[in-house]
Formats: sequence, C-alpha cells, structure tokens
Amino acid sequence: MLVWIDKEMAWNGVPTGKHGRSKTYSDAAIQFCLMIKNLYGLGLRQTIGMVKSLLELANVDWSVPDFSTLSKRQKSLIVNIPYRSPSNGLHLLLDSTGIKMLGEGF
Repeated sequence: MLVWIDKEMAWNGVPTGKHGRSKTYSDAAIQFCLMIKNLYGLGLRQTIGMVKSLLELANVDWSVPDFSTLSKRQKSLIVNIPYRSPSNGLHLLLDSTGIKMLGEGF
C-alpha cells in the first residue's frame, strides 16, 4: 500500500465560530487514522503508533490524535471503505479535498 500525504491539507481543526472549544483535529485527520485502523485491523493505540510512524516517514510535523479523541470522534464519523484485493497495490491519497483510495476496483 502506498500512502500519499499532501502537506498542505488541513490536519488541524478550524474554528467554527460557535461557543466552546474548537476541534483540535480536522475530520479528514480522524478519518485518515480510522481508515488505517480498519485497513490493518488495528486497535486504537496501535493505530496511533502506525499513524505517528507514517507522518514521521513523510517528514510531516503533525501531532497524532490521542486515544480519547479517536474513540469519541469515531462515533460521529461515518467511515466507508470499499475494499477489494488489488493485484497492483493500493494507493491512499490524503490531500486538502479529503481521502481517496485508488487502485484496481476503485
């Protein structure tokens, strides 16, 4: 699997203008973490370590959502991952428009 990360994407949450604290991480960041979790069948703590490693390999200085954040936000996000075993590999693209999966069958 190849993971492409756009360094210009909004990883951090943006203020909504509503009362209360803004979200620390964007929905795309949470969805990326949960997608890695589902693709590899990992637990949340294992996912945090894997995402941290991926971001380090990509030379991106972003913090990774903690266990509590992922646990709470996964309840409100709908993550739909269509998957078929590709023969030529799977490409996961993360950019400012969201997350895209490319490969055979997508």
